[in-house]
Amino acid sequence: MKLIFVGKQGSGKGTQAKKVSKEFTTPHISTGDMLRNAEGDLKSKVESYMEKGELVPDKIIVGVLSERIKKEDCNNGFILDGFPRTELQAKELSEVTDIDKVVRIYISNEESIKRLSGRVHCNKCGANYNLNTQPKPKNESTCDKCGGELIRRKDDNPEAIKERLENYQEKIKQVFEYYNELNVEIIEIDGEQDINKVTEEILKKLDKEIK
Repeated sequence: MKLIFVGKQGSGKGTQAKKVSKEFTTPHISTGDMLRNAEGDLKSKVESYMEKGELVPDKIIVGVLSERIKKEDCNNGFILDGFPRTELQAKELSEVTDIDKVVRIYISNEESIKRLSGRVHCNKCGANYNLNTQPKPKNESTCDKCGGELIRRKDDNPEAIKERLENYQEKIKQVFEYYNELNVEIIEIDGEQDINKVTEEILKKLDKEIK
């Protein structure tokens, strides 16, 4: 089954994509990870955009994705995480593969702000924590693993998060409209439940029993 996982920032779509991919024994494909792990000429191209603070063009992302899904481990499907985020990306994706279902993990704007504003990471080992949800550090300023200082991303403040949410919602609405036109089923999931409950609901709606 070829799936797309979408959701607001902080919805847990990446976490759920990883969990569900294990149940289906199909790869979890994060376009962000693909770009960060690019090699050779592609790495140079990606870095040239990132160093200038520019977004990597959709054509490059779709090209990388096209090569990835040709690999043998994608023969029985895959789960895309973080792509497409715009209607144009969805259209370009349709040129290289069809999609069976879209899994939308829904959380409110208030929950998204709560989750994102609590995110911190260690400036030494990179371990991730959340002051408002899980995993919480024992001390709000110190890493449990190495004792390093816990810091917050500059754009993880309520005002910046609201702006990102508005931008996301405007663009993702067009993605949903596009897949509705293609009669691709969009599965709605309550993302404010316990993590394991979210996984169970996704698998149930995909007619997959938990192992």
